[in-house]
Amino acid sequence: MYREHKITIVIPCLNEEEGIHEVLARVPEFVDEVIVVDNDSTDGTAAIARSCGARVIEETVRGYGRAYKTGLLHAQGDIVVTLDGDRSYPVDSVSYLLEALLNSNVGFISASRFPIQNPESMALLNLIGNKILSLIMSLLYFRWIRDSQSGMWIFYRDVLEKMNLRSDEMAFSEEIKIEALCNPQIGFREITINYSNRAGEEKLRPWRDGWNNLMFLFKKRMFRRARSQEPGARSQEPDVL
Repeated sequence: MYREHKITIVIPCLNEEEGIHEVLARVPEFVDEVIVVDNDSTDGTAAIARSCGARVIEETVRGYGRAYKTGLLHAQGDIVVTLDGDRSYPVDSVSYLLEALLNSNVGFISASRFPIQNPESMALLNLIGNKILSLIMSLLYFRWIRDSQSGMWIFYRDVLEKMNLRSDEMAFSEEIKIEALCNPQIGFREITINYSNRAGEEKLRPWRDGWNNLMFLFKKRMFRRARSQEPGARSQEPDVL
């Protein structure tokens, strides 16, 4: 428990045996539940996670968003924290982010990797792609976003009931932010963290994932606009910009 709130950490994993042990070893003692979603790994990720005391949930259909949806469905905490299993996100920042959430007026905080403190932690192509996607997302939703692709978030679990999450792929990361920042009943904020070099194999496919994420941004915007034009939608969806 942390200040009377039950805390759940959700970590989607695909072949992360090189980093998952270090991530789980750093989880603070006040965390009540750690869920590792094994997304059809072919290495020892699941076994290592179990040996570290994590609750392992199998999701055989691969996909970043698919793994997250499965993990979030099983989360029991009042507050959910997400991490990657490759040790790139700072586990020691969990208490800092919890304090930020509890002392803010928002229901969702995204950990921004920018400005990057260690230039070697992100490949140049990934950096450029992220900047482009974040700029386009900012223009589409009239809100400055520094890191649209961040995978570390902290939020009250009940805000998920106010979200319409569709993506099963990498675009899930930008979609959950869109759902938060467009809904005044949730509220959105970014806080800078220190990002590190990942351990193990890179899963991101820069060109393919970048293009798919770009197309998703426009499709999501069009979908929200279409819903806002439905009879009665404006009163039901005050989050539409």
